[in-house]
Amino acid sequence: MKFSKELKVALLGIVAVGALYVGFLFLKGTNVFSSTRTFYVIYNNVEGLEPSNPIVINGYRVGLVKEMQLRPDLGNKILVTLDVDNDISVGDSTVAMLVSDGFLGGKSIELQLGANSKRYEGGEYLIGKAGESITEMFSKKAMPVLETVDSTLVKLNEFLDKDAKRSIRAILLNAEATSEALRTIAMSNQSNINEITGNLAALTASLRGTEAKFSQLASNLNTLTDTLDVQAMNHAIQGLDSTVAQAQLAIRRINENNGSLGKLMNDDSLYRNLNASTESLNSLLQDIQQNPKRYVHFSLIDFGGGTKVEKAGTVKEAKTVKNAGTVEKAGEVEK
Repeated sequence: MKFSKELKVALLGIVAVGALYVGFLFLKGTNVFSSTRTFYVIYNNVEGLEPSNPIVINGYRVGLVKEMQLRPDLGNKILVTLDVDNDISVGDSTVAMLVSDGFLGGKSIELQLGANSKRYEGGEYLIGKAGESITEMFSKKAMPVLETVDSTLVKLNEFLDKDAKRSIRAILLNAEATSEALRTIAMSNQSNINEITGNLAALTASLRGTEAKFSQLASNLNTLTDTLDVQAMNHAIQGLDSTVAQAQLAIRRINENNGSLGKLMNDDSLYRNLNASTESLNSLLQDIQQNPKRYVHFSLIDFGGGTKVEKAGTVKEAKTVKNAGTVEKAGEVEK
C-alpha cells in the first residue's frame, strides 16, 4: 500500500503538533504520562503564586497548580485548581498550606495530609491556609530592632548638642595634633630608632649564638649522663647510707652517756673541776705577785771558801731545802 505525498505530510504535521503539545505541557510541569486528580482551594490572597507552581509534601513534589481564577461572587477570593498525583491519599483533613518557596518571593502549596477519615476521589475542596512569608517574618523580627535603633539615634542626637559636638571636634583636633607631634618625634629620632633596631638585631644574633652554646652544653650533659656508671653510683650511695647510719649510731651512743666522750659531753663535773683549778691557780698567781719572797729564794755558794752567803735581809722562817737532803732551821741572821 502506497501513501501519497500529501498524506505523509499530513501525518508528519499531526505528529509534530502532538509533540509540540506534549512539550508545552512538559514545560508547564505537567506529567503527561501520569494520572492526576483535580482539587480546589480558595485563598484570600495568593501573592507570588503562579500556575505551574509546585505542590509538595515534606519538600517532595506531588503535583502542580493548574490554574487560578478570581471569584467576585465569593468576595474577590481566588479559586486555585490543583492537580495531585493519584497515589497521594488526599482526604477531609488535608490542608493546602500556601508557603514561601524562597527569598525571591515565590510561592508553593504544601499538602498537610493529617488523619483523614474520608479519602477524596477528586473534585473536592481542600482546606486552604496561608503561612507567613519570609518578608512578614522578617518584618516582625526587624521592626522591634528598627524601633530600638531609631530611639537610640534620637537619644544620641539629643545627647550630641552643640557643646558636645564642639568638645568632640576639639578632641579630634587634639588627636590630630598629637599624631603630628609623634610623627615629628619619630622623624627627628630616626637615626636613634635605626640604631636601636640594629642593636636589637645584634642582640638577637647573640641570643642565637648563646642558644647554640646551650644546645651544645645540653648535648654534652646528655653524653656525660650516658657515660656515668650507674652501678658505681649506686654502690657509692649505699656506702654513704652506711656511713650516715654509723654516724647516727655514734651520736645516739654519745647522747646515751655511753663511753668517755658521752660522759664528757653530758657530765659537767669536769667543767666544775677545771673551773675550781683555774680559780686556785689565779689565787696562787695573785699571792706570788703580792708576796714573791715566800716562794723565791736566791743563794750564792762560794766554792773556794766553803762559806754560805744568804741574801741580805731579815728572814723570819726558812723553807725546807731538799737539794742537800738535810733540813735546817735558820734563826735570825743579821747583816
